[in-house]
Amino acid sequence: MFQTFFPDEYLDSAYQVDYEALYEEGCRGIIFDIDNTLVPHGAPADERAEQLFARLKKLGFSCCLLSNNQYNRVSSFNRNIQVRFIENAHKPSTKNYVKAMELMGTNLDNTVFIGDQLFTDVYGAKRTGMRNILVKPIHPKEEIQIVLKRKLEKIVLCFYRKEQRKRKNS
Repeated sequence: MFQTFFPDEYLDSAYQVDYEALYEEGCRGIIFDIDNTLVPHGAPADERAEQLFARLKKLGFSCCLLSNNQYNRVSSFNRNIQVRFIENAHKPSTKNYVKAMELMGTNLDNTVFIGDQLFTDVYGAKRTGMRNILVKPIHPKEEIQIVLKRKLEKIVLCFYRKEQRKRKNS
């Protein structure tokens, strides 16, 4: 039952992903959530985020931001990043994951999604059939509805870790 929400990978940070290895594996498109994936909730793009996107572009990746936030939030974050974006994405609906790939000119075989929430980010990517990476939230301060989801996520992640241990031991 919980496997529906299990990420393909679970890392500490979007800044610790081995993007060079992803590129070597044939990945050409990366879709990112913004808040608590790249910066704390509501924060502008910082130097670290700007450097990450400059590095990804140099490697040859196409990138797209996919956010449930409104246009003003997403466009202001993107001001210095300058990648494609979709606001008000209605994640976990699959529609805008597909649209993001269309914008980047990629497909399910060469695109990965990176986000911090199981029930929106990862679940939407999995429903789309897309490889996904869950990262730990950058900052504990979140809106109340997300705080409640985090409590449920802890349960799912407990089962996920148990499954990962089983796989390692077999």
